[in-house]
Amino acid sequence: MKPSVLNTLTALTSLGVGFSPVLCQAYALDAQLDCHSSPHEFIAPLLRDQSIDPKPMRIEANSVNAFRPAHGSSLTAFGFHVYAVFGYEQDDPMFKRGSGQPVNAPTYGVVVTGSAASVEAGARRAGSGAVVREVIPLLLTAVFCNGH
Repeated sequence: MKPSVLNTLTALTSLGVGFSPVLCQAYALDAQLDCHSSPHEFIAPLLRDQSIDPKPMRIEANSVNAFRPAHGSSLTAFGFHVYAVFGYEQDDPMFKRGSGQPVNAPTYGVVVTGSAASVEAGARRAGSGAVVREVIPLLLTAVFCNGH
């Protein structure tokens, strides 16, 4: 993973470590994290279903937009609670531009609560080719797809 993407994910998670939405019926994102979608195809249904807040909680300099799960929603990925959803695709009006150079490849994914090893095992069991990277040791892990 490029250092800029890892720095982005670290910054996103540090903004709301204490945020924990009220849990109700879970909505699993496993199928969408098969890395065969575009950022637009991943984010648009979540916005439409009001599963994530429409206003990004953060827009990184590299234009990656991070969205907080909506109050009362319970998103999961590979059995882990979703802390944040993120994505960016150049020239897509759904995503706001950051102040710096945007990431080159379309990128989307989630940050989940759980260790990288556990999340990686869950992703592979589900057949996902997503990249899994530790953000905060034993606490938060990023699962992302890029280059579609």
